[in-house]
Amino acid sequence: MTLTIDARGLLCPLPVLRLRKHLVGLPPGTRVTLIATDRAAVIDVPHFCAESGHHLLSSTALPDGATEYLVERGSDA
Repeated sequence: MTLTIDARGLLCPLPVLRLRKHLVGLPPGTRVTLIATDRAAVIDVPHFCAESGHHLLSSTALPDGATEYLVERGSDA
């Protein structure tokens, strides 16, 4: 099962902060889906993952204008 964080309507940096808050308490390898409408998330989520040791597995545009990011918690995070 993948945890889903609905961050629609939240502006930078709140989507990434919500993602970080959830990832910190999870074991390595756990997958989290973040759904965000903030256009800055396209830059912020990959940057956060690269800097924090997590893995951005995919990003998918949704019909409602949001983007869905699938992130796996890294072992070094």
